[in-house]
Amino acid sequence: MLEKLKKLKLNISWKSLILVGACVALIIVDLLTKIFEERDHWNFVVIPHLIEVESGSRNPGCAFSFLANAAWGQTFLIVATFIMLALLIALFIVLPERFLLIKIAVTLIAAGAIGNLIDRIAFQEVRDFVGINMFGSMVSCNFADFWIVFGTVVAVIDILFLNEWALIPLTKTAKEAQKKHKKEEHEKTQQISETKKDGNGDE
Repeated sequence: MLEKLKKLKLNISWKSLILVGACVALIIVDLLTKIFEERDHWNFVVIPHLIEVESGSRNPGCAFSFLANAAWGQTFLIVATFIMLALLIALFIVLPERFLLIKIAVTLIAAGAIGNLIDRIAFQEVRDFVGINMFGSMVSCNFADFWIVFGTVVAVIDILFLNEWALIPLTKTAKEAQKKHKKEEHEKTQQISETKKDGNGDE
């Protein structure tokens, strides 16, 4: 275990630094929209019966008001967010730069988590103002929630179809990378097998 940890390298290049800057920008966008919504009392329809902006919606819980009524809910969500952010930052740092889509996904999710974390610490609730019609009922959210959803979607698509460890590789790059990995694993297996044979022969 310790040997594996020692092999981990920091993978921060100019691409990662740009993503860090993008993360900061996304957090600022989220906070500014919340500030302007409170100040100007936004109320308008973006797409009738689908997307509406309504000022004043507040959520002391998380998605779909989960834990909204629990006395310990905010403390739990704040601690859980800090733990999640620590894991995301660690993943972002050690993940090789060729996994760019996963790093983009981590950037989006981290930006959304930090945006809502600031609300929880400052107000003990999250400022929502965008209503989206989901299966006949309006669900309130904010830009931080959008970043988290977009990041999750990007991560799922990449893990399922695009990167070199994809479960169902669809791109030429992913298929070639997986062939290379299989070839390397086969060569390692052969080497181990030959080493064992040599060892038995010496005996």
